[in-house]
Amino acid sequence: MADSHLTDLSFSSLHLPETLQKGLADASFERCTPIQAQTLPQALAGMDVAGQAQTGTGKTAAFLVALYARLIREPVPATRNLNAPRALVVAPTRELAVQIHGDAEALGSHTGLRLGLAFGGVDYEKQKHHLEQGVDILIGTPGRIIDFFKQHVIDLRSVQVLVLDEADRMFDLGFIADIRYILRRLPAPDQRLNMLFSATLSQRVLELAYEHMNDPTLVRIEPDKMTVDRIRQVIYYPSNDEKPRLLVGLLKHMDPRRSMVFVNTRRAAEDIEQLLQSNGINAEAISGDVPQRKRLRMLRDFHDGTLAVLIGTDVASRGLHIPDVSHVFNYDLPQDPEDYVHRIGRTARAGAEGDAISFGCEEYVMSLPDIESYIDRKIPVAAVPIELLPEITQPERRARHHHGGGGRHGGGGRHGQNGGRPRRPGRREGGPRRESSPPRNVQRTDSPPPPQQSASPDAGSAPADGAARKRRRRRRRGGKPEGGGGDAPTPATE
Repeated sequence: MADSHLTDLSFSSLHLPETLQKGLADASFERCTPIQAQTLPQALAGMDVAGQAQTGTGKTAAFLVALYARLIREPVPATRNLNAPRALVVAPTRELAVQIHGDAEALGSHTGLRLGLAFGGVDYEKQKHHLEQGVDILIGTPGRIIDFFKQHVIDLRSVQVLVLDEADRMFDLGFIADIRYILRRLPAPDQRLNMLFSATLSQRVLELAYEHMNDPTLVRIEPDKMTVDRIRQVIYYPSNDEKPRLLVGLLKHMDPRRSMVFVNTRRAAEDIEQLLQSNGINAEAISGDVPQRKRLRMLRDFHDGTLAVLIGTDVASRGLHIPDVSHVFNYDLPQDPEDYVHRIGRTARAGAEGDAISFGCEEYVMSLPDIESYIDRKIPVAAVPIELLPEITQPERRARHHHGGGGRHGGGGRHGQNGGRPRRPGRREGGPRRESSPPRNVQRTDSPPPPQQSASPDAGSAPADGAARKRRRRRRRGGKPEGGGGDAPTPATE
């Protein structure tokens, strides 16, 4: 971690329990980041905290240090049952829960406190058995936590510390009813330490904080627009035909060790995965449709460097803490300027430097003025050199896979994502419906040909009219038209 990213406050000056200090030393934590410096003194003093901070700012370590210190110093509740965790950390996605669990293992390795995971998609019986044996700290997603609570696998009456991470995304994914259900089963707010972290402290997040926390102290670490100072940015203006060729050419020319490619829709992520794989580049797309075991393997491979390129949308990738990203490619410019900063900031974590390459294509270039206004600078323009436009192998058109009703962004639980409620109508990954529509005045080469018209306007009109009348009669009787769509697939269950 670069020194310029740290404050003067050292962890040793916080008078933490010795076993916790050993874990921090093992992880080479010496000085606090801004979010740690502003939240830890408050939380260690027993005050609730609602903090605004982006992923990668050190917020996970902030709440874990406060959580461990509280559990080590506070006595175990006398009425605690074996299956009652003392701390509860709620995250919106299973990947974030797994990452928090990994950080907690490292920092708490000398404390003797037991950790447990609860998230949808895999290992239901294994998780259930582990929790029944008793854990001190439970980290999980809302739906699976509720599942285990309703089956009396866990008892929430002895929780001494509550953490809500990525609270704004809880709202985005429709989990807020689940969150309130969980919070109402815990001890009263003044009987526990409460910490909430969110990328933005919007009105709805603040309402949640004041409703279920004990007069929290608000800490705002504004989005670090200065992050862009450490990133080499460039934008190309390729034609629609040049766009995939330029991506392949740049990746092969730069030979990046760990790159992320951002697109605006899940379908685009699948298309780019096929394109890169067909041209000899080790790339995979992360989305809510990918089975849980494969997602975890994919993230592990990307962390290890064996997977060179990870493709995703803003929604599917948000909350994933991936260090040492060398290049970020905005294959599609984001429609929200803040998403641009979040994307390119993945290659400048903890004070590091990196490269951000954007494509100003016909479909999304209209977002550029808002982005440049937000970051208060013009992005340098680069010409598209012919040597970076290789002949590419077009991927074979594969049938698109549908996994039992999809699920909300980021995973699969009881209803396809972390055990949450089914998605509200109209919500879809990657943004509004119009994002996936073809650009105006641009010929789509992958569109199916229009149906053949009869040479004579009268040919076959009578049979067609008769078939239409039959379909109308069937609909009036409650039947389905021939070849009709039928019912939508029901959400997948665990």
